[in-house]
Amino acid sequence: MAIKIVTDSLSDITSDLAKELGITVVPLYVRFGEEVYRDRVEMTTEEFYHRLVHGNVLPTTTQPPPGDFVNVYKKLAKETDEILVIVVSSKLSGTYQSALQAASMIEEKCRIEVIDSQTVAMGLGLIVISAAKAAKAGANLDELADLVRKAMPRSHLIVYFDTLKYLAKGGRIGKAKEFLGSILSFKPILTVKDGEMSPLTRVRSTAAGMNYLYNFMAGFSKIEALAVEHAATPDEADGLVERLGSLYPKEHIYRSIVSPVLGTHTGPNAIALTVLEAEKA
Repeated sequence: MAIKIVTDSLSDITSDLAKELGITVVPLYVRFGEEVYRDRVEMTTEEFYHRLVHGNVLPTTTQPPPGDFVNVYKKLAKETDEILVIVVSSKLSGTYQSALQAASMIEEKCRIEVIDSQTVAMGLGLIVISAAKAAKAGANLDELADLVRKAMPRSHLIVYFDTLKYLAKGGRIGKAKEFLGSILSFKPILTVKDGEMSPLTRVRSTAAGMNYLYNFMAGFSKIEALAVEHAATPDEADGLVERLGSLYPKEHIYRSIVSPVLGTHTGPNAIALTVLEAEKA
């Protein structure tokens, strides 16, 4: 019986890719006033960013309750007796606690391993994809859990932000708060360090931001996987992928759009690059 892989919607794995690799994605929730939507399920990313920019209600977000994970575990337990769950950093969301709590509520004879990835977006997504491919190749649960833990320090996510306003309002700014109140013409670039958002640098323009992302990727000698995602700026993302194509086969670069729940905190016009560094021989 193949091991089943579960993640949450903050992995930014597209539905097509999840289907292809047999990954189950548990959505978080985004709320506009009294209206609640399941992330990437009941509201498209395009609709979301339009409302975020043009609407007068700022959205809020919540993690899935344990019951959402229980339902997924029960369904998968009919097909397997081992489940690996890899979720967003516990410092950014309560999703890990929900996934863990749900595992203790399952009566079915099924081993469930829950891992806090300590990252988010495609920083998490590339780790999940790597685990799903290994599961398909026949790795056992202990091997997969080991693979994930070894991949975590090799997953490098950096994000160019147009503004930190949304991150600050959502309370997810972490150590990047030192960038708040800085000269408005500067655009911040953040990374994830020790499970929370952390400042890297500031640039003066989008072009300078894209140069920084390109040079960051160019600094790695061996890359296992690469991803580019955007928040409502497909043209900039396309341009970055074209440039990265001179260093890495662009047909192998994973593409995604920052999910509505994440977009609530990044705001529009963010662009993220994730490098999954190859294991050193």
